[in-house]
Amino acid sequence: VQLVESGGGLVQAGGFLRLSCAASGSILSPNAMGWYRQAPGKQRELVAAIARGGSTYYGDSVKGRFTISRDNAKNTVYLQMNSLKPEDTAVYYCNAAGWWTMTGRKDYWGQGTQVTVSS
Repeated sequence: VQLVESGGGLVQAGGFLRLSCAASGSILSPNAMGWYRQAPGKQRELVAAIARGGSTYYGDSVKGRFTISRDNAKNTVYLQMNSLKPEDTAVYYCNAAGWWTMTGRKDYWGQGTQVTVSS
């Protein structure tokens, strides 16, 4: 499974960005998708996740500002980020958790996209 992210960039505080992540490959059964982020010197953290049925999870720091959604027909997940803060600056990684392919069930990661929020 290949995950291709897009939509990162530089934005001023209070602005917005929309990240996209499209999955492709020999997918037998998709599962949850999510977004993680990692800032310099910090551990990677879960930002938001969405199950195939649509239930969602958000980290405390982004609740009320970020919205995760997915298009199951396109195996694509989106992250709408509003009211961005400088502390949201990080590399954002797309994750496909527990997806089934011909080789079994495993997690997959995108290459990461940089989000920089200036004050």
